[in-house]
Amino acid sequence: MYAITDPSTGKTTQTYPTATDADITAAVDAAHAATAWGRSSSVAERAALLRRLGELHVQHRAELATNIVKEMGKPLEEAEGEIDFCVDIYHYYADHAEEFLADEELTVTSGPGRAVVRRAPVGVLLGIMPWNFPAYQVARFAAPNLALGNTIVLKHAPQCPATAALLERLCAEAGFPVGAYVNVYATNEQIAQVIADPRVQGVSLTGSERAGAAVAEIAGRHLKKAVLELGGSDPFIVLSTDDLDAVVEAAVAARLDNTGQACNAAKRFVVISDLYDTFTEKFTAGLLARQSGAPLSSVAAADTLARQVDAAVAEGATLHTTGERSGAYFPAGVLTGLTTDHATARQELFGPVAMIFQAADEEDALRIANDTPYGLGSYVFTTDPAQAKRIADRIEAGMVFINGVGAEGAELPFGGIKRSGYGRELGRPGIEEFVNKKLIRTVA
Repeated sequence: MYAITDPSTGKTTQTYPTATDADITAAVDAAHAATAWGRSSSVAERAALLRRLGELHVQHRAELATNIVKEMGKPLEEAEGEIDFCVDIYHYYADHAEEFLADEELTVTSGPGRAVVRRAPVGVLLGIMPWNFPAYQVARFAAPNLALGNTIVLKHAPQCPATAALLERLCAEAGFPVGAYVNVYATNEQIAQVIADPRVQGVSLTGSERAGAAVAEIAGRHLKKAVLELGGSDPFIVLSTDDLDAVVEAAVAARLDNTGQACNAAKRFVVISDLYDTFTEKFTAGLLARQSGAPLSSVAAADTLARQVDAAVAEGATLHTTGERSGAYFPAGVLTGLTTDHATARQELFGPVAMIFQAADEEDALRIANDTPYGLGSYVFTTDPAQAKRIADRIEAGMVFINGVGAEGAELPFGGIKRSGYGRELGRPGIEEFVNKKLIRTVA
């Protein structure tokens, strides 16, 4: 089940043993035992460990990036950039943990005395991570929770076992105690048992809608809090510009990030009628010219994308592409002639294929953008600040980026609404998800 299969060749180069039930029990035992560290250590002590963990990511940047390329096919430069972002995240929480976790004095109006909210760890958490950002997804879950003193049982994607093992090793080298971060090569059935374990206080999943629904159901049944970051079909709205070439460049970058395999990548391009023809021509040429040539994560991923594209064409859409599908390699493409009535318009295309929609005006652009089951991110390009504010206020998404792409940061909360999930990671909100906000009221 856990194996490295090079997507560029389709060959499995290494396999890892799936955990036994005894292994899973031992992992939860260790994480539960380590909660004593989480409750007795100071925030400053934990912040120092996070800083060291970030430094170890710098030292092991090449090894981490190489593993990512072998496991899921990411271009090397992008894999190295992913590790750099991880460093930012670990150092961000190292820098700000004491500020975020300081006692919050409350104004008491109901009687004498004083009251504070003290932020404390809740205990053991389960993290279920995807393959598309093997190190970054872990960092944004692990960093704030280790800063809090929560302990982590981590199930990574089956195709990322080497990265999973290395991250566990780096946590140990950084000085976190045994059990603070435990990697498990678990089955789905075993994960259901972990969620049900009364010592586990919550679960965070980044993955598919189906996986999110399954985990949320189990968590709800056992009264466990969940954070879910699921799919996305982010709109990229073009309403006006005084530099169309720059907008096209941003659009191409937003679609090709991670070979199109990012939940918050721009996937639906909604363009005002006056700019539609020129944008479509320039964007199509740019997308096809700048595709990385990297494979998708697996042959199965390419098969899924092929079925979706074929279905769109069968519905009447036109595919603009060059090159041929081969194994996990999928050529970049642009689908035109789409409306919100097409079934494909309501799906997430996880790969280097873009959908373009023509909008009559601002109101129509908003209608198209919001006509989706997803609500993760969004991008708005306009020269009118008032229009940008109107769109940002009315767009149904967890994140709005105006006149820019690639603007995420460790300090900025990440998450969505609707079928894109719930909860937030990164920034101050990321450390507020799995925390006991304990009221301490002193009357006299």
